[in-house]
Amino acid sequence: MQSSYDLKYPKKVHIGDISVREGLQHEEHFIPTDAKVYYVEEAILAGFKRLEISNFANPAFLPQFKDVETLFRRVRDSKRLSSNGINFNEIELTAVAIRETGVDRAVKARKEGWGPDRIGMMVSTDEEHHFANSGTTLPEYWQEAQRCIEKCHDVGIRVFGTVSTIWGSPISGPTRFEDALEFTKRWLSIGADDIEHADHDGSAPPDQVFRYFSMITNEIPNPNIHIAHFHVTRGWGLANVLAALQAGISIHEGVMGGIGGQPTNFFERTPVRGTGEYYYKDPNIVGLVSLEDMLVMMDEMRIETGIDIDRVLAVGNKWEKTIGRRLRSEAILNGRIPKKLREEYKRKGLAEKKNRLGETPGQLYPKDWPETVSLNPAITGKK
Repeated sequence: MQSSYDLKYPKKVHIGDISVREGLQHEEHFIPTDAKVYYVEEAILAGFKRLEISNFANPAFLPQFKDVETLFRRVRDSKRLSSNGINFNEIELTAVAIRETGVDRAVKARKEGWGPDRIGMMVSTDEEHHFANSGTTLPEYWQEAQRCIEKCHDVGIRVFGTVSTIWGSPISGPTRFEDALEFTKRWLSIGADDIEHADHDGSAPPDQVFRYFSMITNEIPNPNIHIAHFHVTRGWGLANVLAALQAGISIHEGVMGGIGGQPTNFFERTPVRGTGEYYYKDPNIVGLVSLEDMLVMMDEMRIETGIDIDRVLAVGNKWEKTIGRRLRSEAILNGRIPKKLREEYKRKGLAEKKNRLGETPGQLYPKDWPETVSLNPAITGKK
């Protein structure tokens, strides 16, 4: 039973693991397809039902995803997953396909039986930011997105529309919530199945996250179409997850180790286009909220995720070896919060000393102290 002291938030959430797409798009070295397959398999075996695993972008711009076709085929054909009884009708595999050429490739793959169940397209409320990402104007892109949604729906692919620069743009500065709300409605009006509300550069302070999502859920209360997506550029990721939870958002995304961010513009020692110059001096601080840390936090908050958190933490150590550096998950270093006595950290002699002093086991106060105390109103401020 909820008391007046409890925070209000959903008691059951859905978590999307977007590590193999979002997490890897900022890495400057090619991560082997074998590793990508392994981590997709591990995520599914840990209980994730929503996974974003690649991008149908032109590999000249995003070479990390040049293996998109191979990756999807191998995941679909995984003997490891089939032998563990995984039913792909219960799994949603997503890819990003920002432009129509990518969407056409995804549609072709779907017709061939191995393509994505869902694809993502993106608009920014700041047209300068949108143009940097897609090379189109906003009116031009809206028309393209509408065509793409129709193509996808014709072959059974769901489409999510991303709204970016909600809390500000790294190019143009302040933006308006009213524009993001209207963009959300536009996406839905042209057939988008759900909406990713994205803080792509860590501009969102928690109070404004709560304000924005409260506006969104007031206008569009359906909890099944709103997805929270937060970067941790300024360290506010989990605070923003909490703020979104309090606004009633029950679908969240995360990345193993808190990696990812702006697509790399340097790959295998060679400059590539990516999305242009990096917005920040240190490109290693712009990743998404850590999946491990978010899951541990939610578990402590008694939020049901359906995820095997111990398995996620175990695989997090392998992610660090694959990437080749210490990642940004605190839970990987410190683990889950202990729930029982840890004998190895006990200082010897406590029971003996209490016995010597005439104290009983579990006694917390001197014997001549009252069981409870009443504080002076001058201290408590109560009248």
